[in-house]
Amino acid sequence: MSTPKTSLSSSVPKSRASSPANISDYADLSHPHERDALSEPKQICNVEPLSIKVADGPDGAVAAFLHLPQEYTRGQTEGKTRTAAVLLSGAGGGVVGPSSIYLSMAEKLASLQDGIPVMRLDYRFPARNKYCVADVHSAMKYLEDRYAVARFVLVGWSFGGAPVFTVGGSDKRVVGCATVASQTADTDGIRSLSPTPVLLLHGTGDRTLDPICSRRLYQAYGSMGHRDLQLFDRDDHALTRNAEKAEEMLSRFILKCAGIDIGKKESKFVKETLVGDEERVELMKRGGDLKGEESIE
Repeated sequence: MSTPKTSLSSSVPKSRASSPANISDYADLSHPHERDALSEPKQICNVEPLSIKVADGPDGAVAAFLHLPQEYTRGQTEGKTRTAAVLLSGAGGGVVGPSSIYLSMAEKLASLQDGIPVMRLDYRFPARNKYCVADVHSAMKYLEDRYAVARFVLVGWSFGGAPVFTVGGSDKRVVGCATVASQTADTDGIRSLSPTPVLLLHGTGDRTLDPICSRRLYQAYGSMGHRDLQLFDRDDHALTRNAEKAEEMLSRFILKCAGIDIGKKESKFVKETLVGDEERVELMKRGGDLKGEESIE
């Protein structure tokens, strides 16, 4: 059994032979398949597949799925402080997240009565923080320019903690940062993040990135803001044993950062199962989340 690492960042320069994923590589991953099996009828969000321009080189476009509340336009947001969530995967890139949590969570948060835009963002060059940070900045600019979004909650899995804390620690528009099984490399931004709230989730049985990473991030954040560390006993790198609980915690964190309160009926909806346990890993493979050094173990 290999010893868990503290970093999945790559120091190898990006190859000219490699090219960013295209949104067409993720066919049939716009909506969760079980959304039609909801216990109560629900107005489901719209999903836009995107290729967002990134102005830092010749390979300047990153794939994304944007979940939008019904009839959500810039005109509706004028004069309001709107919040969006940007969800980032690990060292292999991808668009469904750990245990396919992102696919389900984005659908729910954008389908609430006071739903918010949620973007599932890929990377052009996964595991290379410099390029991934540029991807995040371009995604934020897209949401700001097109939908007047002024505040952002960033969520990252594994390597995704690096761009989350790099951007979060330097951009005042970020109002919350959450990670699942984050690494510690390239995360110094967390030291300047307080008082912006932080949620850190990690499985104690993680054999890919040592849970000590999240403990160290908790300490690095300091005691001046709101920080929460949740360790899931004997769970793995993708939190497969506690996926629904992790998704609910992330959803409530995002909503709190966005200043949105939900009632009992919508709280029940947030707990609905939109991705079955039997399909979580298969969707991660199809969504590109298990490429490179990423693993569910």
